[in-house]
Amino acid sequence: MTAKPRVRKAVLAYSGGLDTSIIIPWLKENYHCEVVAFAADVGQNEELDGLEEKALQTGAVRLYVEDLRHEFLTEYAFPTLRAGALYERKYLLGTSFARPIIASHQVAIAKKEGADALSHGCTGKGNDQVRFELTYQALAPEMRVIAPWREWNITSREDAIEYAQERMIPIRASRENIYSRDRNLWHYSHEGGVLEDPWQEPPADIFGITVAPEEAPDTPHELTLSFDEGWPVAIDGQKLSPVDLLAQLNELGGKHGVGRIDLVENRLVGMKSRGIYEQPGATILSTAHKELESITLDRATLHYKDLVAQRYAELVYDGLWFTALREALDAFVDVTQKRVSGDVRLRLYKGNCIVTGRRSPYSLYSETFATFGASAVYDHSDAKGFITLFGLPLKITALSNATQQHAAGEA
Repeated sequence: MTAKPRVRKAVLAYSGGLDTSIIIPWLKENYHCEVVAFAADVGQNEELDGLEEKALQTGAVRLYVEDLRHEFLTEYAFPTLRAGALYERKYLLGTSFARPIIASHQVAIAKKEGADALSHGCTGKGNDQVRFELTYQALAPEMRVIAPWREWNITSREDAIEYAQERMIPIRASRENIYSRDRNLWHYSHEGGVLEDPWQEPPADIFGITVAPEEAPDTPHELTLSFDEGWPVAIDGQKLSPVDLLAQLNELGGKHGVGRIDLVENRLVGMKSRGIYEQPGATILSTAHKELESITLDRATLHYKDLVAQRYAELVYDGLWFTALREALDAFVDVTQKRVSGDVRLRLYKGNCIVTGRRSPYSLYSETFATFGASAVYDHSDAKGFITLFGLPLKITALSNATQQHAAGEA
């Protein structure tokens, strides 16, 4: 076996889940280095309980825990929301933009600690390895990257569970509960196990923050969301911090079964995978934001922004957060959002998020122009000339085709 390059100290992105729980002892056994663990609080709630004790017991010399929830929303989630980014028609990118914020703070701690290596628990088949390592390359290209899933002889989650049990490492995963999960303020994702069969219905007990729509309350809940230049700022007129606002929407949406999606997605690494996502608060925000844009953006800007949104989603999904293109697209989005202020009224009912009203001081909607009745500002006869000119290319093509067919018939 080839000797491992010498490493003095490695900083591990640590969640306390199955993979990172066994990586601490594996790094010590194989690289004989100090291991510093770093956990980012992006809204995992009780998953952070007991993390320090566990990290130290399994061999880490220190555990850093940083509360990144505000930064996570204001610098990553909400900019993606304002961009309108949606990956493959459904996915609001909760895991995708969580990785660059975690990796960027991991790099900062590694530099503070004088570490010479960065490590993560992502598998060699997934997207997250790319997202972590592109951030490392952008912010700390000089540091060595250790990705155990690409080195060790553990080939499955069952192997990983056995490794943990042999070393008496406490883990929540089991052969019966084999799912890979990721939770933050923006969503809760579930992969693996029976979900790997796209024909298999998700088991009812897999969901963690949303009730089944059919079990949601029979009485709908109505609320009004307020935005200022595309930033969500208030619920029912009450201004809230970003963290409190999203926490309240997650609770409301989850109670009414809003935001469940079942997605077979195209991974960056070239294969399809199936994931179950719960994104109640994010779904409510995305629905409302798009509706507010519908009355505040002109046709050309709205249509072009939809093109930008798809590219933005691909950048985020592919881990290209720290790039000039993403910054340039943000600059475009900032301009489009200057008039996206106002209120959207919604009804939450049995898995549905229904828009019932929208208003803005910058609304471009004019009842005077939109009415089918008589109007002093719109002359119906003007439409004739417009249609003639707009359809001129079609007319020319049709006449040309007729001439060619006639000529062919005479021949």
